Amino acid sequence: MADPETVTTTTQETTTTTTTTGAPSVLSFVQQEPGLLVTKELDKAIEYCKDKVARIAKTCKDRNRKFRDIEFDLENDKENCLYGLFTQEEYTPADVHRVTQIFDKPHFFDDDEKPGSNDIIQGALGDTSFLSALATVSTVGELIKTLCVARDETVGVYGFIFFRDNAWKTVIIDDMLYTRVPKYEELKYNEQELYHHDKDIYNKSARKGGKSLYFAKSGETGETWVPLIEKAYAKLHGNYSHIVGGDVCDAIEDLTGGVSSVLQSKDILDVDRFWNDELLRANKDRLFGCSFNSLDTSRNGQAKLSVQGLMGDHAYSVLRAVEVKGKRFVVVRNPWGSGEWTGRWSDGSKEWTAEWLDAMPDIQHVFGDDGQFVMEYSDWLDCFSQIDRTLLFDSSWAMSSSWLRVPARPLPAAWSYGDVSFAFSVTRKTNSILVLSQLDTKYFKDLTGKADWSLDFVLYRVGEKEPITEVPHSQFNLRSVNLEVELEAGDYVAYVRLDRFIKESEVRVLQYNLANSWPNVPLYW
Repeated sequence: MADPETVTTTTQETTTTTTTTGAPSVLSFVQQEPGLLVTKELDKAIEYCKDKVARIAKTCKDRNRKFRDIEFDLENDKENCLYGLFTQEEYTPADVHRVTQIFDKPHFFDDDEKPGSNDIIQGALGDTSFLSALATVSTVGELIKTLCVARDETVGVYGFIFFRDNAWKTVIIDDMLYTRVPKYEELKYNEQELYHHDKDIYNKSARKGGKSLYFAKSGETGETWVPLIEKAYAKLHGNYSHIVGGDVCDAIEDLTGGVSSVLQSKDILDVDRFWNDELLRANKDRLFGCSFNSLDTSRNGQAKLSVQGLMGDHAYSVLRAVEVKGKRFVVVRNPWGSGEWTGRWSDGSKEWTAEWLDAMPDIQHVFGDDGQFVMEYSDWLDCFSQIDRTLLFDSSWAMSSSWLRVPARPLPAAWSYGDVSFAFSVTRKTNSILVLSQLDTKYFKDLTGKADWSLDFVLYRVGEKEPITEVPHSQFNLRSVNLEVELEAGDYVAYVRLDRFIKESEVRVLQYNLANSWPNVPLYW
C-alpha cells in the first residue's frame, strides 16, 4: 500500500510590491509577525493542550505524585520508546532521570525566556534534520514558545503542538529523560577509583547536568526545552528511532505549519535576485536549511571527507543573511554545537582584520567552537548544493484542503498526468500556494511499503488548453511539492502525476506479486 496524500490551497489577498529595480518582488507571505499556520484546529489544539496539562497537574498535586506518561514511559517501556518494529540502530542509555534529578535548578527556558539556536546540542540520536530545523525555527520571535503551549514544571507535565498531516496535534509528555551515565554500583573498580570510591562525589559530578543526557541537550546550564521538545517529537512519531534522518524542510513544516520547497543551488538563475528576494528575508517570513551530499571516498580511500570542516549528508541551519561594508555574509549553524567551516571568514581566519573585528556586532557573530560560523555568500552557494526553504504565514492567510486515496497504475507504467485531479475556485484575485503532500511516513516508518513516491502536478484554468504553470522540479521522492502563484478569480483544476521508485530489497517481492499489485495512493490537497 502506498502513502496517503493531500492537496492544500493557501490563499491571501493580493498585495503589490516592487523592488528598487522596478521588477516584481517575490511574493510577500507575512505582513504582520510570522507565526504558526492558522487553521481551524490551531486554537482548538492550543486550548485542548492547556486544559489537559492543567487537569493532569491538578490530579498529580491532589495525589502528591509527579506525572508519569503511560503512553511514552521511557523507564517501563524502554524498547518501544526507543525503537520501531525493524529498527537497525542500537541505543544504550544507562539510566532514566527526571529533569529535577539531572539539574539542581532546572528551568524550561533561560532567564530571558528567549530560546536560541546556540542552546541546541545534538546527542546520540541521528536526528540532525530535526535539530537543525529546531535551531532555524528558534531564530524567529516567539515560534518555539508558541509550540510549547503549557507546562507545570513542579509535577513534570509538558504540552506541545506539532503540525502533522494537515492538522495541529497535541502531544503531552512527562519530564523523564535518558541519561548516559550509569549508577555508581555499575562502574568497574578502576572507574570507581577515579572518584575515590565515593558515591556522593560521583553522583554530584558525573550524574548531574546537561552533559549527562543521552540524546539532545541545551548549551545553557539547567535549560530543559531542547531535550523535552525532542522527546515530544519522538512521541509524535512513535519512538526515537523514527525521527532519525529526513529532510530539514519537512521538520520545519512539522514545527510551524509552513510550506517547504527544496532548491538546488546550481539551479539559481540570478544569485543577486536570490540574495535580495530570498536570503535577506531569512527568519522574517521564511526559514532556510542547507546541505550537500557526502563525498565519494573510493578514489583516495579515506574513511570520511569534509569540505573545509563541513560534513556531507548533514543538515545545517541558516540563521541570518547580512550585508556589511559591501560584503554579503550568511551565518550558519551546525546542530552538533561544534564542527565549523574552516574556509574564508571562519573563526580566527586572516580575513578578520581589525576593521572587520569591529564590524562583528553588525554580523551578530562571536568566535567560539559553538557550531555557529560565517560564510561569504559566494562560498555558501559553492559549498551547499541543496537549499531547503520554508515559507511562514500570518493570520491573513486562509487554508482549505481535502484528502483522496488514489489508485496508482501497476508497473510498468508511464509517468503521466490524468489519474487524478483536484478542482477548486477562487472568488477574487489572490496570492496562492498549492501543495500536494503525502502522509508523514515517519509515523509509520516500518510499514511504508515497497515504493518511494514522487509527486508532481500541473495547473489549468477551466476552459483553457494550455497550463498556467507546473511544479518546479528539484529532486525526486519529496514528501510534498508546491506552487506559488497569483490567481485571478475563476475555476481551476490541478492534474496530478505520480511515480514510484521500488526499493532494491523489495524488488523480488514486487515481481512475485506484480500481477495482483494495485497500490492506492491517498492524496492530500
